[in-house]
Amino acid sequence: MEFAIAEERAYLLREEVSSEQAKEKAWDRKSSVFGGLSRLVFRPKGQDVQIIYSEKRYEPFWHVVCRTSYVYDRHRKFTVPVTGPEVKRVTAGDQEYVLGEQSRFILSGIEHCEEKEKKEVFVDAVTGEEHDWKHYLDYSREEISDIASFSPPDAIIAPPETRASFIIRQVLSDMLKAIQADVIHEDLVEVSIIDLYLKPVYAFEYHWVSKDRRAVAEFDGLTGEMRTGGKALRQQIGQMLTPEVLFDVGIDAVDLLVPGGGIAIKVARAISAKKS
Repeated sequence: MEFAIAEERAYLLREEVSSEQAKEKAWDRKSSVFGGLSRLVFRPKGQDVQIIYSEKRYEPFWHVVCRTSYVYDRHRKFTVPVTGPEVKRVTAGDQEYVLGEQSRFILSGIEHCEEKEKKEVFVDAVTGEEHDWKHYLDYSREEISDIASFSPPDAIIAPPETRASFIIRQVLSDMLKAIQADVIHEDLVEVSIIDLYLKPVYAFEYHWVSKDRRAVAEFDGLTGEMRTGGKALRQQIGQMLTPEVLFDVGIDAVDLLVPGGGIAIKVARAISAKKS
């Protein structure tokens, strides 16, 4: 088996919604963030709801693409029926088959096989949940050249909990297979993309004063969409990421990435990620 691994990269998605625009959205929707019965019966008055805390943060997610390619030959015997009892002999190529009482003959041959598969996933690096976030790739981004020293001055970085190696192992567990072959021409597993993205999110904490209730609304810094039921991290600005923990897909870790260890593996570190 040949195992090719792309270089890990990290990107910052540039916000499409500014902090001021997010604040305006938060203020305009302050009466609708308290759901349930309060929204239908006890809807708060605008002046009774205050924004008591706000933060801008970057939430990390992984974009991982894995490919497998198997090219191999295998010998097979094919049972070939004849058209009727009048057929006594069959010549196929330079081989002659005598049927006797049989209405079929056995033909030996070689099957030339190819199996190729690609799987692309987007995984929340905080929760480990998979999402349909391909549309985020259409937004403007900048590569983070030194993830260890990256520390945005005006935002919090949500701490990632899910490592790249865990995601790759989960993906490959569904893709790797044992093949029955007499000759293997290609047995390739390629992790072609291992990218970490940081997407901007604005969070606002509301206080319904007369009811002494609190709620948090989050606004996507790219799409502007609002979601409720979130939380404010209230972490110190300046927290940095740890690359050796996040990007743990080194060559030495391949035996941990491939389910069912003990396989002879030839490993190649790709010079650059392949986007095709």
